[in-house]
Amino acid sequence: MNIRSGIKFIGPLLLACLLFIGIAHGAEKGVVIKLATLAPEGNSWVKMLHALNAEVMKKTENKVQLKIYAGGVLGDEHDMLRKMKIGQIQAAALTSASLSTIFKEIDVLQIPFLFQNYDEVDLILKKMDTFLKKGFEDNGYILLGFSEVGFVYLMSSTIPISSVADIKKAKVWIQEDSHVAKAVFDAAKVTAIPLSIPDVLVGLQTGLVDVVYIPPTGAISLQWFTKVKYLTNVPLAYVAGAIVISKDVFKHLSPAYQAILLESSQRHLGQLKAVARNENQEAIKVMVKQRVKIITPSKDQIDELRKLSNDAMGRITGKTFSRTTVDDVTSQLINYRKGVK
Repeated sequence: MNIRSGIKFIGPLLLACLLFIGIAHGAEKGVVIKLATLAPEGNSWVKMLHALNAEVMKKTENKVQLKIYAGGVLGDEHDMLRKMKIGQIQAAALTSASLSTIFKEIDVLQIPFLFQNYDEVDLILKKMDTFLKKGFEDNGYILLGFSEVGFVYLMSSTIPISSVADIKKAKVWIQEDSHVAKAVFDAAKVTAIPLSIPDVLVGLQTGLVDVVYIPPTGAISLQWFTKVKYLTNVPLAYVAGAIVISKDVFKHLSPAYQAILLESSQRHLGQLKAVARNENQEAIKVMVKQRVKIITPSKDQIDELRKLSNDAMGRITGKTFSRTTVDDVTSQLINYRKGVK
């Protein structure tokens, strides 16, 4: 081997060694994973994140730590995703609409009236687990696990909402980047007002919007319930919640630390699911005590809402999520309801 060839060989080898030493040194010093969430301090999601961090730190001997930014201090979920892309933060707890901007097929979970109960939710999430994990990984993220926010209900600060006609009279909020909600409101010929979640409370206070949709616990945590007078007692759609971490950051952890983070996250998120379901039931009771009136539409009015939703989903299937995914989820639910395993 001549000198020039030797330099060409040694150069890349030396660079690789330096990179290895840098990563190893970083791992020895410890890794801090900055994780953002809209959930405020005191919320069950944030309590879970603190418990998860304590466990991960203990099991990794303080080599991996989660630094939690709660209450939207780093902006809304759109801001969180942007900051993850440029490396300002490494992980986030996100809801369905934002998760779908990473992997659009997850939007299928938000189809109105898709699920009849939580057993069906659990079935589909279990069946889709491998598919969803691969989808996120292919797009640069590792899915650490699912929990949930819960079923969405319409809430109004002005008039009771029982029908499509009632919705058309109102100033309706829409979550930014929510393709499913936009399709439904477009089908109803309602011009909805887009606001980030942190801005909705001010929107209710000022009258910019008077109809919102959110799971009951969200209404409590974000204080929206203090500005609404009516809750429509129809669970419209399911909102998942999940933690995602940058794939590059995750892959730089040792295999042992990766396994600890994944196992601990999935277990804590699974435990949170039961807590969230109970809290959503209790949240409705709290709202009733605060003189929020429960509105129960007639069967015909619910059927009208269901038809509107079906029409809207027909327009976006193949654009927002694929026909294959919809058909797969639908067929599994049909078989489940028939008792077919």
